[in-house]
Amino acid sequence: MSEEPVLPDYAGACVCNVVPALLEASSDPVEWLPDFVHEANQVVLLVIDGMGWEQLQARRSFAPVMTAMHGRAITTVAPSTTATALTSIATGLTPGEHGVVGYRINVGGEILNVLRWNTPNGDARLTIPPGSFQKAASFASQHPPIVTRAEFHHGGFSGAHLEGTRFHGYRCMSTFLVEMRRLLRANEPFIYAYYDGPDKVSHEYGLGEHYDAEVAAVDRLVADIMDELPPGAVLVITSDHGQVHTGDAVHELPTDVLEHVAIQSGEARLRWLHARGGRANALLEAVDHHLGDLAWVRTRAQVIGEQWFGPHITLEGANRLGDVALAAKGVHAFLDPADSGPYKLIGRHGSLTSAEMLVPLLSHGRF
Repeated sequence: MSEEPVLPDYAGACVCNVVPALLEASSDPVEWLPDFVHEANQVVLLVIDGMGWEQLQARRSFAPVMTAMHGRAITTVAPSTTATALTSIATGLTPGEHGVVGYRINVGGEILNVLRWNTPNGDARLTIPPGSFQKAASFASQHPPIVTRAEFHHGGFSGAHLEGTRFHGYRCMSTFLVEMRRLLRANEPFIYAYYDGPDKVSHEYGLGEHYDAEVAAVDRLVADIMDELPPGAVLVITSDHGQVHTGDAVHELPTDVLEHVAIQSGEARLRWLHARGGRANALLEAVDHHLGDLAWVRTRAQVIGEQWFGPHITLEGANRLGDVALAAKGVHAFLDPADSGPYKLIGRHGSLTSAEMLVPLLSHGRF
């Protein structure tokens, strides 16, 4: 395993550049997409949450359709987490530009859970309006149809990264395929679709047989979508991040670290620590001493200087970061008792390992 973090290729083959490359294919083709994609008259972009390049390659026998497609690895953004990556995919911007810099973000002293769009005080759609929090237009203001889970329709995160799109909700795989078929028959030139099964399964069950079964199910879905493609259409597949099987390798922060911490943001594999007043240096020293072997430890200034969030970051985006970042190495994760959900997480993501940062870019055309 590399002891250096895998940084996003923001200038090249990165998820933030996929939509611009597809929407502007005829005028500005890119070398990391095959020629037949640029020549298509219909494009379906399918984002499969939680299916990294390494996880897919390790399961070739479960995914014969996807692994037979024209494919390569590209990088996701940092942090390698759904809220940030999906916003980058939809807007074509780096995290530093759009400002959705993580899963849980410090907003004026409150921690906003971006996917649930709530704070400890509850629903935050009125107090933190999604359109004000993330102002960039999605899909170059082209208003394409999207196929995603029906329950996401009026959610705050949808408002932050899918505003202006035409929503087509689905309840299960069968209705997903029906919505896709209808849009293809309507000759929509660009269709965006999102499926989150692998991410859900890996969080709850890890990367064992349940994940294998989900990858196999997704492979069958992909085969069904291929069968629906009319002549001249292409299917492009990518993901927002890969996964790491952390299991029980979740560490409580030592008391010598916590005494300097006011609040925590981010998530277990890229944890931001916000220092108490005047304690930023003491916090950094304590984190280096106790946790330096388990994580890449960086200050806010170092993260910005190393361009984890892109070559440019807005002042608003920078102010949402903490004082010290813990980007987990290996399979480690860092506990924040305030960051909890309905079940114990077995699989996680967010850090800068190759398992999390490398995602597939697959394509198949019907001509």
